[in-house]
Amino acid sequence: MAIQLYNTLTRQKEVFVPLEEGKVKMYVCGPTVYNYIHIGNARPAIVFDTVRRYLEFRGYDVQYVSNFTDVDDKLIRAAKELEEDVPTIAQRFIDAYFEDVSELGCKKADIHPRVMENMDIIIEFIGKLIEKGFAYESNGDVYYRTRKFDDYGKLSHQSVDELRVGARIEVGEKKQDALDFALWKAAKEGEIYWESPWGIGRPGWHIECSAMAKKYLGETIDIHAGGQDLTFPHHENEIAQSEALNGKTFSRYWMHNGYINIDNEKMSKSLGNFVLVHDIIKKHNPQVLRFFMLSVHYRNPINYSEELLENTKAAYDRLMTSYQNLKHRKEASTNLTENNQEWLNKIKALHQQFIEDMDDDFNTAKAISVLFDLSKLSNYYLLEKNTAAEVIDTFLKEFEDLFQVLGLSIEKEELLDEEIEELIEKRIQARKDRNFQLSDQIRDQLKEMNIILEDTPQGTRWKRG
Repeated sequence: MAIQLYNTLTRQKEVFVPLEEGKVKMYVCGPTVYNYIHIGNARPAIVFDTVRRYLEFRGYDVQYVSNFTDVDDKLIRAAKELEEDVPTIAQRFIDAYFEDVSELGCKKADIHPRVMENMDIIIEFIGKLIEKGFAYESNGDVYYRTRKFDDYGKLSHQSVDELRVGARIEVGEKKQDALDFALWKAAKEGEIYWESPWGIGRPGWHIECSAMAKKYLGETIDIHAGGQDLTFPHHENEIAQSEALNGKTFSRYWMHNGYINIDNEKMSKSLGNFVLVHDIIKKHNPQVLRFFMLSVHYRNPINYSEELLENTKAAYDRLMTSYQNLKHRKEASTNLTENNQEWLNKIKALHQQFIEDMDDDFNTAKAISVLFDLSKLSNYYLLEKNTAAEVIDTFLKEFEDLFQVLGLSIEKEELLDEEIEELIEKRIQARKDRNFQLSDQIRDQLKEMNIILEDTPQGTRWKRG
């Protein structure tokens, strides 16, 4: 069987064949670190972490690079508003990003390059584009000659003539054509800047990924990925820059995840309906949020609401219950051999179905349905009067393996009764001290451990959920 993925460049599914057998070079556009990430940033982080995990599961050695944009207009505005410098703000929200996505089960990239740490290669890249006639300097700014690149628009499937409609030169811009885009921006008074052959300034947004992908992965990569909103102009401009300079295909496959709606409306800061991951995971198990994101095919739009997340939690908990029931039964299982092969064959068939679904453009929605089939099958097996240790172990391993591929944590920490009582005493004292934040934290911690608290006139009681 071969993996097929949908290539945005060709608008069709293609058999995935990396440049080098057994190895995958993958670049994923990361966030601009001027604030905590919102749920829209979380989707590509989860989706492409899962793609990476599945490629590794299928035996590929994946070199995974995901950048941070740590200097741009948004960071400069945030620095002015907060009266801090850009590097300080960037570092704060890079640290916050790692905390949030770690909670969501995302592994760190092999390399997380930052713009400020790669300014030399960015400046060199721009200089070579100027030498080749694909870029020009204008009063301290540098622009890319869009019309000079014949294939411009091939990713977004737009022609230069279509793009020209509505294109305009903004006040203060000094470009020759409305379609040209900035590679280098001259510094305004009070802005962070770097020295360059064209004067002090900083890079435009698009150039950073072209330069850093080349440095860390080479001139041609296997997969370039990101949110659907990056297709144009960001990824289109990356292609123009990279292929103009290198004379080679930049990325062989392009993957883009769909948009997120909030309560059936497109998420937008202007509508005030964007939701920060930092806030969601204070109230909900971050694993449930990951499970929710994977329950819809990555190319489809997904609608987020508190109600839908609660429904997802109930579904996720059913899988956890099946797994825990297997663990509890394991102690009572014997070395029976009767009917073992029949059940083992059923488990193997589900394993193969999981692979078929994931091979088909990483269809996590169908893969999750396999998990529920596995749960249902295990529940039927546990109705047997006598169960075999071999079958129970195989069920457990299958749950663990498939959950790991999807980046989901299956183990729950079991608290002893004494530890629960101790935490409840701490919560009671926190309430007496009017430290409601600590009180809520302890309640949430116990809730995650499936411990339900009941505050009664006679005191706090607890039970396992």
